[in-house]
Amino acid sequence: MSSRIRIVKSTGSYSDNIERLKKAINEADAIVIGAGAGLSTSAGFTYSGERFEKYFSDFGKKYGFSDMYSGGFYPYATPEEFWAYWSRYILVNRYTDAPKPVYNKLLELVKDKDYFVITTNVDHCFQKAGFDKKRLFYTQGDYGLFQCSVPCHSKTYDNEDDIRAMHALEEDMRIPTELIPKCPVCSKPMTMNLRSDDKFVEDEGWHAAAERYNDFLETRNGKVLFLELGVGYNTPIIIKYPFWAMTMKNPEATYACVNYCDASCHEEIADRSIVIDGDIGAVIEELL
Repeated sequence: MSSRIRIVKSTGSYSDNIERLKKAINEADAIVIGAGAGLSTSAGFTYSGERFEKYFSDFGKKYGFSDMYSGGFYPYATPEEFWAYWSRYILVNRYTDAPKPVYNKLLELVKDKDYFVITTNVDHCFQKAGFDKKRLFYTQGDYGLFQCSVPCHSKTYDNEDDIRAMHALEEDMRIPTELIPKCPVCSKPMTMNLRSDDKFVEDEGWHAAAERYNDFLETRNGKVLFLELGVGYNTPIIIKYPFWAMTMKNPEATYACVNYCDASCHEEIADRSIVIDGDIGAVIEELL
């Protein structure tokens, strides 16, 4: 598809598209929500500026980076430093609620509909907001899970107790050596269950969620709304391109894209698309 993509940036005025999306949600037999990083950004999970200074100014001064994302790739000299950074990062981006109730408002919008969520986000915001976990597919992992770094086996482990213990005992941007997480099977270092290379563990829960998502797609026909929120072009083959393809295949389907400065659709489905360039939280408030 990528070599022949013809993009349409706008399909009408903002106010008209809000009304069109309201109608599409109300009339939909099923809603498939595809969520990317822009949704969490709208909810206040930003990784630079004021929030970085609030939580990571000490790391920034010591190591010379100015945003949380860069801090995640910094070549720390020791695992004690590495886990000092990552335990704090996971605590504030996984075990702390988002500053704004955008996910809660989204649930209010779709709670009475037949919905399913596929997301590349790894911050667990959907479940914290009360979405049914049986209707969620986290394709890229979860900050709240550890896996073996090798990996020697296909199992993941809840990490909340470990993360909180690391953070509580962090001193001078280091954790105690005895808190460095090790694999319970092979004793090699543990790592986060995040898809960054071919070592990502797709555990039983991941495969069960993938199967539920595929079953949902296969059994829902008619007026299906593919509602894409905050999805960019870093990994379009996971949500964006499949949503376009499924809309093309189903003549009764509608595709909606809400994104700030990056809203578009495929030209072939422009007549059945709703493209809104704006803040997702503000759009959801309008829809409610």
